[in-house]
Amino acid sequence: MAFKLPELKYGYDALEPHIDELTMKTHHSKHHQTYVDNLNKALEGQKEYEEMDIEELLKSLDKLPSSIQTAVRNNGGGHYNHTLFWDIMGPDGKKEPSGELKDKINDVFGSMDKFKEELKNAALGRFGSGWAWLVLSDGKLEVVSTLNQDNPISEGKKPIMGIDVWEHAYYLKYMNKRADYVDSWWNTLDWEVIEKRYESLK
Repeated sequence: MAFKLPELKYGYDALEPHIDELTMKTHHSKHHQTYVDNLNKALEGQKEYEEMDIEELLKSLDKLPSSIQTAVRNNGGGHYNHTLFWDIMGPDGKKEPSGELKDKINDVFGSMDKFKEELKNAALGRFGSGWAWLVLSDGKLEVVSTLNQDNPISEGKKPIMGIDVWEHAYYLKYMNKRADYVDSWWNTLDWEVIEKRYESLK
């Protein structure tokens, strides 16, 4: 089973002005495509693992042959992370959470604003490249950060949403102002998608 680059649900310019068209096009068609290509190359001829889905692979990193562990971790993580990233964004999405997820966020973090602050701190506190996430950990909401293309799923946690803080995600528009990118990114989210993901994971 060869992995494929997922099609976006919206155009490359749809998230303007928050994420610019050139960044989206380069990020999706170049960076994500490279992760897919390298993942398929790493798994070629590995019959036992070729048929596994991406979540199974990332949950089983320590069981993979040492010769492909790093490639699958980096490129499989890159593929999974970006697929989730594209999915939770959209130009006309629901702008705020509601229902159970909203209640859980308020219970755990105190308010939506405090949750945003904690996720932003995780994103800004990640030195170099990586991600900041809202996850379910043993059934509880938690904010975590991962290095490079690592994903919380490899640690037994369930990612609900995440923000890419590799420089390729924002540098063309925001230069070194990662905080401005994070602040603007909230405007791209589709909370209906995020809520459905939460419901499927809890």
